[in-house]
Amino acid sequence: MDSSGLLRRSSRLVRSWLGDAAAPPPDGPWGENGGDDEVSERGVSRRAVEAVVGTPVGDLGLYDHALRHRSLFRGHVSDGTESNERLEFLGDAVLGAVTAEVLYRTFPERSEGFLTRTRATLVNGKALAGYAEAIGLDALILMSDNMEASAGRTNRTILADAFEAVVGAVYLDLGFAAARRFINAVLEQCVDLGVAAADRSNYKSLLLEHVQGLGLAQPTYETISEEGPSHDRTFTVAAVVDGEHVGQGSARSKKAAEQVAAREALAALRQQAA
Repeated sequence: MDSSGLLRRSSRLVRSWLGDAAAPPPDGPWGENGGDDEVSERGVSRRAVEAVVGTPVGDLGLYDHALRHRSLFRGHVSDGTESNERLEFLGDAVLGAVTAEVLYRTFPERSEGFLTRTRATLVNGKALAGYAEAIGLDALILMSDNMEASAGRTNRTILADAFEAVVGAVYLDLGFAAARRFINAVLEQCVDLGVAAADRSNYKSLLLEHVQGLGLAQPTYETISEEGPSHDRTFTVAAVVDGEHVGQGSARSKKAAEQVAAREALAALRQQAA
């Protein structure tokens, strides 16, 4: 999709979230008489960013940084700060705080374990990738030609990381209130909280809820081994509860291995209690 098509698609989506208040004025910066679009050195369009975020932004450079996948710097000397990973770290914290507030206010009678499990459902990688695609962020991510040729724009991890990084950029650029509005708009568009609350497929969250019900500390996950080349690696992870390995799993990613380990740990703990 070209940039004008992306702009039309994203601005329609934003207006569907926020109503007529989000529509740009006819002669404003998005209108026909609004003048030239500002574009960063790497080609990130202010118009496209504002259409995705749903509000005028200040520092375009922050959003350019938020959209940089680390594949751009492969083969170059780098200290790790050029990609979007630091903004992803920040955005993850902001996203966690906002979703926690949403759930706290929406489910006033539910337990901490329920809130923790439901938040994990809202902010897991699959969910975040879906949010990124829903707002048209996939078309804006900056990545290497090789990564793009390898279906990088549909890679869940890349999409999820970019979404978190953009949340971090909104927070730094416009403040916490603006970040909250952005996240709430995305959740309202993309999530049925009742369905999310009923999701029982996230074994890490289910294990956490079960362990908290037993009065034990939060489970941790320990990587036992990593085998195979970087493009075809297998991770083996143990779920640790009360200082003991109670479940173990292997998969192509650490997150997937943790889910398998959590599933096995949950089964073992339930069997012990039977």
